[in-house]
Amino acid sequence: MTVIQRIEHWGDLHHAKWLDAVRIVLGLLIFGKGIAIVSNTAALQDLLLQNNVFSFSGMMASVAVHVIGFVHLVGGLLIVLGLLTRFAVVIQIPILVCAILFVNLSRGFSFLNSELWLSIIVLMLLVLFWVVGSGPYSVDYQMKKKTRS
Repeated sequence: MTVIQRIEHWGDLHHAKWLDAVRIVLGLLIFGKGIAIVSNTAALQDLLLQNNVFSFSGMMASVAVHVIGFVHLVGGLLIVLGLLTRFAVVIQIPILVCAILFVNLSRGFSFLNSELWLSIIVLMLLVLFWVVGSGPYSVDYQMKKKTRS
């Protein structure tokens, strides 16, 4: 058994039921952010071009914004349902790390920068659900239970 399999097994055994409510709220938050990104792509595109971290051209920034929006929409929905939760969480982590390092920190590291703190909390919750998994109130659990029967 590899280290990742051991971590996943430990997480499956030690999952508190109240964490499922936190998982659902996290998924709704990410899904809502995806809706906000898709409904106003120009604002995020301007932000990427303004920070100029990855030397985005206009076309590359447009593609990146659409990819980020799609990943948030699909990943948030998967997290809410508890379907492929670990996969959905893992695809969110690089986006959140980039948001923290390149977008939110450019606005300053202070208590007034609520977007930075929200991104840090969401990142920590994503890592938590990567370890503990989806829990007993999820599609993953129901599918696993059905295959055992």
